[in-house]
Amino acid sequence: MVLRKRWTSRVLLADERDRLLLLCGRDPRKPGSGWWFTAGGGGGPGEEYPRAAVREVREETAPDLPARRLGPVVWMRQALFRVDGQGFDQYEEYRLLRVTAEEAGAMRVGTDEARYGRHWWTIEELTTTRVTVVRPKNTAALLPGALRNGEPRAEPFHLGHVNEDTDSG
Repeated sequence: MVLRKRWTSRVLLADERDRLLLLCGRDPRKPGSGWWFTAGGGGGPGEEYPRAAVREVREETAPDLPARRLGPVVWMRQALFRVDGQGFDQYEEYRLLRVTAEEAGAMRVGTDEARYGRHWWTIEELTTTRVTVVRPKNTAALLPGALRNGEPRAEPFHLGHVNEDTDSG
């Protein structure tokens, strides 16, 4: 299978209560499949990562938030996966974006990618869930460090090279 190379700018949308907005996706070719993922997506030709991030947030959740509110890259990874018969080799950067209660309440998820749901997850929910797959894996363990203010890293944390279809954890 030919893998489509793709780069994405993902956003850790966190509210004032440290909950993380995740969207639910499913593979139409795999009944019962499902996973939860962060807002964000692929960039267009020549589009800078921060600009792609806020464009994707606007397309997926409605608010038009300025790129200057994005934090620096906190995580990055390379992921292989298949969806709807298409294989992807995807580079991902993750940035934190804090939203107010008012902004969180105004979000309207209406994209094809997330038509199966959205949820503001607490760290406890992420830690104890057994019925869903959360991407990236280990989000529950990694999120507290990303949410802490005043602890910027010199370099983003590299989550590694993963195969979402075969890697466990």
